Amino acid sequence: MANKPKIGLVLANVPAYSETFFNSKIKGLQENGFDVILFSSSKSKVSHPTCKTIFAPNFDLRFSLIFEFIFIFINCLKNLKATYKLLKLNRKDGLSVKSSIKNIFINSHFLPYKLSWLHFGFGTMALQSENVAKAIGSKMAVSFRGFDLYIYPAKFPNCYQLLFSKNVIYHVLSDEMKNTLIEYGVSAESINKITPAINVDFFQPSIKYETKNSVFQFITIGRLHWKKGLEYTLEAFSILKKQNIPFHYTIIGEGIEREKLMFAVHQLNLHSNVTFVGKISHNDVKNILEKSDFYIQYSIQEGFCNAVLEAQAIGLLCIVSDADGLSENVLHEKTGWVVPKRNPPLLAERIVKTIALSEAEKIKIRENAMDRVKREFNLTKQMELFKAFYSF
Repeated sequence: MANKPKIGLVLANVPAYSETFFNSKIKGLQENGFDVILFSSSKSKVSHPTCKTIFAPNFDLRFSLIFEFIFIFINCLKNLKATYKLLKLNRKDGLSVKSSIKNIFINSHFLPYKLSWLHFGFGTMALQSENVAKAIGSKMAVSFRGFDLYIYPAKFPNCYQLLFSKNVIYHVLSDEMKNTLIEYGVSAESINKITPAINVDFFQPSIKYETKNSVFQFITIGRLHWKKGLEYTLEAFSILKKQNIPFHYTIIGEGIEREKLMFAVHQLNLHSNVTFVGKISHNDVKNILEKSDFYIQYSIQEGFCNAVLEAQAIGLLCIVSDADGLSENVLHEKTGWVVPKRNPPLLAERIVKTIALSEAEKIKIRENAMDRVKREFNLTKQMELFKAFYSF
């Protein structure tokens, strides 16, 4: 293809090997005739292995600051038209001359590139860059994934006021997120829902599924962060322990809440029932999933959650909270169960009821979930939707 459509993807960090969503998206776009340039704010400056990587200026290192400014100055001179247009757009938005120039410095790494789309991978990445796409003559897209739409604005009210006034096409993970943007005044026609997807060929059971453990095996995968609701989950399991229900709960992932959660395990007397595995490979995750019976995702806030899709694809019975996109990920009493968040007794009650189901009832739910994930949340379907997205 002589003139490949160029997509500039803006992320805070270069996706690691384990970050399958962005890596799958980059690979899929490349295989479908798109040229992808990754723009990153990473300080490590380790490039992505499969696409050109451009790094934002680093103003933190004093000894190299003069070289950054020289590079920025040369960049602006070489791209004078885009620089001047960005200055005019910033001034039109009411920024002072000083703030407008500072904004040009922040966005100088975008100026040399002629792109079909400049796509900010998270809403927060678009802050202070609301005018740069128009300045370089590209269309602008912004993805919202959860934290950036629900938690960040709670800390910084009106942070997206300028962004929402611009001509932007938005990507969201769920109808819930689409409705939230509409409440902010964003036009429904400019919002596209494209859910996460997984490798359904990899995440499928290697054995016929059944509840096979005399000690019921539960699992959660995710960052050890307060929004994952893990403390509420542990409180629910403490109720099960008091009822003498035999269980073991495995938590896969690392994060800032590990010490707090380990102390909760201590206070709730769950030492022999809970294991923190830490961060492990996809193959190891799949192996543990296959040895488990139930998956729990009792989050306080959750954009959608790939791990729940993976668990359903493997054949686990999934119990999730009603946080944001989870009730679209799991269909209540059809492919799993949805429980109101922040209510450990209610979660415990649901777990007990699920354990008590007949094997025939469990098989029906499992098969419904596996079929739906394979049909609706595969990478091929997702890429077709993104191809349509960039044809807007």
